[in-house]
Amino acid sequence: MHAMMVNGQLQQQISIADRGLLYGDGCFTTMAYKQSQLELFDAHLERLRFACDRLAIHLEDWSVLIEQVSNFVQSTQVFQQDSVIKIIITRGQGGRGYSPQGVSAPNLIISQHGLPQHYHDWQTTGIKLSQSPVNLALQPLLAGIKHLNRLEQVLIKQALLKQDFDDAIVCDTNGIVVESSVANVFWCKKDQWFTPSLAQCGVDGVMRNHIKALMQNKSVDLQVVSHSIDALLEADELFVCNSLMQVVPVLELNCLDRSKPKLFTQKRSREIQSWIDGTLTPSVCTHQ
Repeated sequence: MHAMMVNGQLQQQISIADRGLLYGDGCFTTMAYKQSQLELFDAHLERLRFACDRLAIHLEDWSVLIEQVSNFVQSTQVFQQDSVIKIIITRGQGGRGYSPQGVSAPNLIISQHGLPQHYHDWQTTGIKLSQSPVNLALQPLLAGIKHLNRLEQVLIKQALLKQDFDDAIVCDTNGIVVESSVANVFWCKKDQWFTPSLAQCGVDGVMRNHIKALMQNKSVDLQVVSHSIDALLEADELFVCNSLMQVVPVLELNCLDRSKPKLFTQKRSREIQSWIDGTLTPSVCTHQ
């Protein structure tokens, strides 16, 4: 089994009364652990803070979580190789029904997992996308955060298993492009870059924000937009990204109402990956 720490103790059990299990009442983040350090740890921590604020989960002392992550990394023998660290924060235990009144302190769960091997292959060769028949519901109160209720993504993955594609572009119920099943999306037409607005739904990824900052520093024109999938069909280049896969070029996109795929180039996507390779500095998780 994978290494796991629950509330500072190396163990793999948690109460069945935990609200993360009962209601998906919590949030999480996943980050790469490479060369004995965590990549973009501060940004992942900030995303957890944002999600907890949005969900009104009161973690009073964030230094406790930071200390637990540091202890977990230092005490676990499996960290001799690159891997994935996942941090889950649940609201805790208790409360009557859905009400959060009377709950315990938040539960902190840290676990280690192997890096998905196919992500390296995707990054090297590129991928083929479909358009998912499953759409995301609009809920601005949850938009952007990586909460524990991922039933929409389960349905999206179930539909993808029936297709012969690597991943799928996902739209909302109004037909607006949001993300892929596991990543954020960027596309380019001529010299203009675009990425979807996440004001109504979707996950605001750490790598998405890292790339946005790199583009700003290099004076690359990027627009955050609410466009239908037709905009992707007019693009020259398309890539997906997250903290584990980084930049993955898209070779082709297959839409539900079109018989022929849209093909893309890869030059600009690989240039952006080179920016990440040159600027991504792992941060040690010992900040107070």
